[in-house]
Amino acid sequence: MTAPADLPGGTVPRDRAQLREHLVAQAIAGPVATPREANLRNYAQLADRVSGWTFGVSFAGRWDRTDVLALMAERVGVDPDPRHTEGRDVIDPDRTLDALDALGGVVGAVAAARGSVLLATGHPAGLLAVYLAVAESLRAAGCAILEPASGHRYARRDGSVLEVRYLGGVGMVSSRGGLDHTHSPRPMAAMLAGLAPARPDLVIADHGFAGAAAEAGVRTVGFADSNDPALFVAQAEGKLAAVVPLDDNVTPDRYAPLTAYLVDVIERAFTPSAP
Repeated sequence: MTAPADLPGGTVPRDRAQLREHLVAQAIAGPVATPREANLRNYAQLADRVSGWTFGVSFAGRWDRTDVLALMAERVGVDPDPRHTEGRDVIDPDRTLDALDALGGVVGAVAAARGSVLLATGHPAGLLAVYLAVAESLRAAGCAILEPASGHRYARRDGSVLEVRYLGGVGMVSSRGGLDHTHSPRPMAAMLAGLAPARPDLVIADHGFAGAAAEAGVRTVGFADSNDPALFVAQAEGKLAAVVPLDDNVTPDRYAPLTAYLVDVIERAFTPSAP
């Protein structure tokens, strides 16, 4: 099994309680940097079906602003009071931990079956290290880590060109040599088209990568911040198997204990128990 990364101070996340403390101390959950104003603005964008905030998902329900806030309070733990319009908001660390367990169980079951997995992130500045560790664990388990549509290019409305690239089995988009933040479902659509008629057994992703895969009916799990409601709405409608709420833009080193915990959950799900 992959050795877990150390917590600050040289200890490892032996249990949920210790990881919970780390999540709050590092503002991955608990009171987070994402402002309440951004949360409410983005909930309104989703309610108005602004394309950049639907992440490529179509929704069967009404999902007006009141509905979205109520769901985010339930799934993420943000303040349910619509009169709270400014200042900090919160992600419930226990919901983060519960979702990590759920996501790890789904991924572990696919690993046990030696399934095919496609990993992609629209937030490489924060979450790439998490995906790289999960990809390494799955590869060691005998899973096929897919890299479809590598080199695929598409133009944005402003005329700039993005390219699908992979690092360590994790798909992203790149422009001018950098790894870009994106909400777009277009790169995942190209990836799935590159695999057609086959499909991956599982997609692990965020933002539009997760949304497009879920919309296509592929089994999908992912990560989402408190200001990114689309994946939680998609989960509520049965299109995603698990979504982990967390601040998706802290420095990568802060995710190391969370990553170690997640990899352990995955590996315990597919590693036979000792007699």
